[in-house]
Amino acid sequence: MEEPRAYRLKRLKMRSMRRGIKEMDLILTAYAEANLEAMAESEVALYDALLHENDQDLYQWVTGQADAPDQYSGMIKNIAQTFQK
Repeated sequence: MEEPRAYRLKRLKMRSMRRGIKEMDLILTAYAEANLEAMAESEVALYDALLHENDQDLYQWVTGQADAPDQYSGMIKNIAQTFQK
């Protein structure tokens, strides 16, 4: 059975808030609040996959210390811009 969109978005918002590294909690919570509702299903699926990545890797990608994998590069740019605003 497929997860209803409302439940999925709520789950992703909670996972964005409770990452383990406080900096990533703040960054991903801001991004999720600003963008999740308007995302297409393919973007939601990509964000869901991104949340399975390691926090240290995510932080380095968002801060530009390391290059993000190609599949995430556009989303990582958007996350970094959202947080900088």
